[in-house]
Amino acid sequence: MRDPHQQSKASAAEPKTSPSHSASVERLLALCHRDPHSLLGAHPTARGVVVRAFRPDATQVTLLADNDQTWPMTLVNPAGLFEVQVTEQKLVFGYRLRVHYAGGLVVTSRDPYAFLPSLGEMDLHLVSEARHEELYRKLGAHPQSLGPVSGVTFAVWAPNAQGVSVVGDFNSWDGRLHMMRSMGSSGIWELFIPELEAGALYKYEIRTAAGPIVKTDPFAFALEHPPATASIVHQSSYTWNDEFWLGERARKNPWREPLSIYEVHLGSWRRDPAQPDRLLSYRELAPLLSNYVHELGFTHVELMPIQEHPFAGSWGYQASGYFAPTSRHGTPDDFKWFVDYLHREGIGVIVDWVPAHFPKDAFALARFDGSALYEHLDPRQGEHPDWGTYVFNYGRAEVRNFLLASALFWLSELHVDGLRVDAVASMLYLDYSRKDGEWVPNAFGGRENLEAIAFMKDLNQLVHRRCPGVLMIAEESTAWPAVSRPVHLGGLGFGFKWNMGWMHDTLDYFSKPPVYRRYHHHQLTFGLHYAFSENFVLPLSHDEVVHGKGSLLDKMPGDHWQKFANLRALYAHMWAHPGKKLLFMGCELGQWQEWNHDRSLDWHLLNAPEHRGVQRLVHDLNRIYKEQPAFWAADSEPGTFQWIDAHDGDNNVLAFQRIAPGGGRNVVCIGHLSPLLRSGYRIGLPGPGWYEEALNTDAAVYGGSNVGNGGGVQALPVPWHGQPYSAEVTLPPLGYVWFLAPGA
Repeated sequence: MRDPHQQSKASAAEPKTSPSHSASVERLLALCHRDPHSLLGAHPTARGVVVRAFRPDATQVTLLADNDQTWPMTLVNPAGLFEVQVTEQKLVFGYRLRVHYAGGLVVTSRDPYAFLPSLGEMDLHLVSEARHEELYRKLGAHPQSLGPVSGVTFAVWAPNAQGVSVVGDFNSWDGRLHMMRSMGSSGIWELFIPELEAGALYKYEIRTAAGPIVKTDPFAFALEHPPATASIVHQSSYTWNDEFWLGERARKNPWREPLSIYEVHLGSWRRDPAQPDRLLSYRELAPLLSNYVHELGFTHVELMPIQEHPFAGSWGYQASGYFAPTSRHGTPDDFKWFVDYLHREGIGVIVDWVPAHFPKDAFALARFDGSALYEHLDPRQGEHPDWGTYVFNYGRAEVRNFLLASALFWLSELHVDGLRVDAVASMLYLDYSRKDGEWVPNAFGGRENLEAIAFMKDLNQLVHRRCPGVLMIAEESTAWPAVSRPVHLGGLGFGFKWNMGWMHDTLDYFSKPPVYRRYHHHQLTFGLHYAFSENFVLPLSHDEVVHGKGSLLDKMPGDHWQKFANLRALYAHMWAHPGKKLLFMGCELGQWQEWNHDRSLDWHLLNAPEHRGVQRLVHDLNRIYKEQPAFWAADSEPGTFQWIDAHDGDNNVLAFQRIAPGGGRNVVCIGHLSPLLRSGYRIGLPGPGWYEEALNTDAAVYGGSNVGNGGGVQALPVPWHGQPYSAEVTLPPLGYVWFLAPGA
């Protein structure tokens, strides 16, 4: 047997198998080689195996076989290309490189160019067809093992790039060391980096005709805490404990269940009292928020966008991480713990999701590979005039696949119970917020965005098929028909739609001094003309308490007492009206100031009885709401609502009943929105018996004057308001009273 070292020297001295300055090498040195694996790594030859490595700045490179044999490699190009010819073909699958640098630094690692691609033909086909529903399992950074070797596979879509490299803290952010290979016509670049572990920071260095750019990973599961922007290799170790919740969610029909949503901005709901600038973590927030939501009786929380976003002032509506919970409150596993905790406490979690636009930050999706990749190039299609952001190109299959995969990721991997899709109207209309000449008509000359419409239909069909029982809620501010109707019936497929018309009319009415309300009475009644055309959510959201609009309490007219009385009446009107409920955090406190995302809610207000009274009222509204199916069991069906008197605008009175399906107890609701006391006001009732006063917003416990009906009224056989019975009731000033009809 020959001495291994003699064998190494002899092999290394054999003629080289490729010119040191071939066109392939030139592309490699320019970092624009579309298949560096074809040149680098181990390749069989007639005499055995040639191994090449590109290690710029190295003074020496040694090939280390897994059987402990070693071969010094020869520098064949001064830019850092090393090569050695050996006869042991087993080296194709088992070797390391020992690299020496000036100053004594020595790095030993496995060669990334010794591994086959992790993406198969089926993956690439599904991506091109926008049908890879779990694309997040293939693109991005994924710790895995290829054979006996563990490491991280990276894959990114950059079809117009001349070359792409993975850069990170593991290679000193040097784009020369880990060049990726292009996977044919798919536009995807891929590389397996052996022995790399979770926690590594990374980005993609993309070579364009204009020069290199560095981007975060669109599919990253974790990102650095802003303002830092690096992606983080993440491997979840979390074990879920919400099987019962998910099973119940799939079994229930959300349209026939109570749905009362508490909208939350996690960064400003509550902060550390000792350190007001410190944001609480997901694990700190979960028990606090869960206990509070239980106390108030809400069924769900809705989180303002929790996807990673660079600018806190965007409140998350300009996201850069469509697969990454924001690191401001912890890790992705911490967020899973948050969701899991709320589920175990019986509380659903909805998140705001924004496929309508994305920010222009240079490190993120904007001009991702040097071209308008995720967006349209034409600013008439690709830029949002209202928000200074880019608009997704919904007509591009890969972009649709990206967004569909993001939605499915939050629902199936992070277990959230629904998506509230932001700014749907801006997606539906090509001329949204644009003047003539500033938009491009569709193929038929119309203003409808046909590609966005098709995307939303695909989105809702996918979600309802894959995640039964989840809530898909559209914030759609126009009269677009059938937003919350199934796709097969001609709708967009959402489960619910925010009732923006109701919100605007109602707030406008309540902002009027009572002396003028008789002229605006129709604003409280008009909504019933369309209340059953969609499955509505009634929103009093964050949008109504920012940008100079004032808090809800501050919108109310009158003196101090009247402002609180009006606010309480507003909430009772909302909870009695057909539609699911949404209330923004702090509104239950009766905040005087507008919401400020940079500080905590004004919890100190609860030291005052009138503020505690508002909070207590919200608790009781939710309690009675959930107890009485008349309010929610079929609140999208017109047969569950009946006017008793819609026309007494002169007295600022309206009365109606909510009808329970299946023979449950009906609820008669009377609003008196004048500051006067009205005694002996006759109201029509649907049947005989004792009508229990279940709610009175003027009760002393809420901060009112405690004018009421002694616990209820007796219906007499005196026809009134088209009803066979009636009773004389006392209507408190600026108050709402609910009467429970006699039980079966």
